[in-house]
Amino acid sequence: MHHPSLKPATRLNFRLERWHRRVLYLLLGLLLISGLLWLWAHYFLTGVNDFGTIMSPLEHWSMQLHGAIVFPFSFIVGSLLLQHMRRAHKAGANRVSGWSMVALLSILALTGYGLYYLASEESRPWWSLIHWLLGCSLPILICLHILLGRRTVAFAKQATNHD
Repeated sequence: MHHPSLKPATRLNFRLERWHRRVLYLLLGLLLISGLLWLWAHYFLTGVNDFGTIMSPLEHWSMQLHGAIVFPFSFIVGSLLLQHMRRAHKAGANRVSGWSMVALLSILALTGYGLYYLASEESRPWWSLIHWLLGCSLPILICLHILLGRRTVAFAKQATNHD
């Protein structure tokens, strides 16, 4: 399947192309910022008048932005399936953090869908709590996944150099 002249370390390099990383990180950053803006507006920028609680305009705007960014983010994550995920899985590289990423992104998608279509007024706070806690943990898991992947490649290169 691989050309025999390729070094094992070369075969273990599953690093995304620069444009792919940049788009992925940009969309992830926009999702994180819009999600954090929603949290801030929802919990700290509300007001009260004679009719009850007043929602900040930032809350609605940030939720719309968050929902709009999810579509291209889902597309770019899906584009990782063939080259990055499938090849790394076959090589046995970074499986725990990779499958953790898949699980976390799946739960985020399900809770996002649930918030929009399934949550009742009673269950909405729970859907929301799960969604934003996992969403805030996503950048940490991505950093861990990247660091573990780089460490795996470094160990493979080191092992190749000792041969």
